Amino acid sequence: MDKNVSHTPAAKKAGHPAARGKSAPRGASPRAHGKPAGRPQPAGKSAAQRGKAANPAAQLRGPVKPPVRAYQVNEPSELLAFLLQHVAGEGRNALKSMLSRGQIAVDGTPVKLYNHALRPGQTVTISKERISEKPPLIGLAILHEDDDVIVVVKDAGLLSVSTGQENELTAYRQLTAHVRAADPNSRIFVLHRLDRDTSGVMMFAKSEHVQQQLQHAWQDDVEERTYVALVEGKVKKPEGTITSYLKETKTLKMYSTNNPEGAQRAVTHFKVLQSGSQFSLLELSLETGRKNQIRVHMEDIGHPIVGDKKYGARSKAIGRLGLHARVLAFKHPRTGETLRFETPIPKAFLQPFKENAGPH
Repeated sequence: MDKNVSHTPAAKKAGHPAARGKSAPRGASPRAHGKPAGRPQPAGKSAAQRGKAANPAAQLRGPVKPPVRAYQVNEPSELLAFLLQHVAGEGRNALKSMLSRGQIAVDGTPVKLYNHALRPGQTVTISKERISEKPPLIGLAILHEDDDVIVVVKDAGLLSVSTGQENELTAYRQLTAHVRAADPNSRIFVLHRLDRDTSGVMMFAKSEHVQQQLQHAWQDDVEERTYVALVEGKVKKPEGTITSYLKETKTLKMYSTNNPEGAQRAVTHFKVLQSGSQFSLLELSLETGRKNQIRVHMEDIGHPIVGDKKYGARSKAIGRLGLHARVLAFKHPRTGETLRFETPIPKAFLQPFKENAGPH
């Protein structure tokens, strides 16, 4: 539940110009520098230049290749054909060898198939060393990733962030490992949370600046947060709004009160999508995003969320909490463009209605 919250080719290093030779101060003899008198050295040649003359092989070497070379994909192509067209100084056999050694990646993921299909907007990188594969994501899938944000869909049962226990599997920890596979200095920043047993769309920032920017303008920049909930009983009103002030007990359970002192105002709008004698499926839109807000408000109207024993539920009809963050829409912090991500209603939420439908 919500708690509030150009790739370019790698540049080659420019070589430092060789230092120019310095002549001895006027009037000083060669012996003053500890060297025997003899044939004077040619003026203007550095030690590096003299070394090249002494080592002809050094003159045959090309410029030093950078540790990572990056190429932007502008039109559909197969990987090997793309490499042959864009990578200068590497033949077909050399490129195939690099592919087999895992030195070539597409958008940070090592690829070994020469006929791998490329799409416009992707980035192909060639590394001097074998590229580490990104760790697999468990209970998590990436919907969108750019330089500023990463949007994911989380399964029920996965923690958003750690509760303090060591080696806890969380969305935050997995995404940190994901971004550090490409750059060891990368970090992930929390914007909001979903409860462990709530599934759905959530977003993380990829810099502290973006985190602060989004959190400060959260109410304005987050344009839509829509949940679906499977609740107990038949909700009679087709739609409505629940408003209360939320406080927390010493046992960390949230509850509603009419007294605003020391509490947070919470507003939830609901609409019935489907209903039966035993269950109702609701669409819920958040005007505020308080801890356990939806769960408390569903208990308040006498229709607790299925599987939510903490807030009054008796049914375990689907074997999980019947709450899913279905839609997240927000203004991108850099471009100002509205990005909207919508996920399907979990099939388990629809099953109780199929079971109770009966013959027509």
